Amino acid sequence: METHGFIHSMLDVKVLILFVLSRALYPADAQRIYELCYQDDCLSYFDVQEALPQMVDSGHLELQEDGTYVITDKGRETAQLVEDSLAYPVARRAARAVERFNRDVKRDSRIRTEILPRECGDFSVLMGLDDEQGSLMTLELMAPTQPQARRLARTFHDHAEEVYQLVMELLLEHSEGTNSPETAGDSEETEETREL
Repeated sequence: METHGFIHSMLDVKVLILFVLSRALYPADAQRIYELCYQDDCLSYFDVQEALPQMVDSGHLELQEDGTYVITDKGRETAQLVEDSLAYPVARRAARAVERFNRDVKRDSRIRTEILPRECGDFSVLMGLDDEQGSLMTLELMAPTQPQARRLARTFHDHAEEVYQLVMELLLEHSEGTNSPETAGDSEETEETREL
């Protein structure tokens, strides 16, 4: 490893990994752990790849069946003891990266997209947005081609909250318009008042 920057040894790499995974609310694979830890130019992907199996062997991390890693109780205890040795700029940037990771994974878990082929040759795109209580919205659109179906699913994934907000605003705006029974009665009273 090179000696400039803040990460100088394999021990520094392991402390940084413990710092990151002790704050991550979700499992992460090796690539994502590297991205979260890459807050110093000295750190390389190979450093992380070398450290992870050693940390599994030492009982600080657990490798799950899907190839993701989670921190163990032993790892959390060690992280609390050693994280002060991490350089402040690296710790601050890593903490921000983990916050974004937690926010993105939580958001992704609430967005559903599925593309289903139909007998006539086109595609149904099923899209949904959930919250802690359950489904907020489920939407099904038809796409004539698979590339268009993929584009619909991708765009919904990127803008699900905006789509939900627009649908709610549109529907509520029309339900509160002049055609609703409540406002229809109000307009009749106004006309009668004008005649008096």
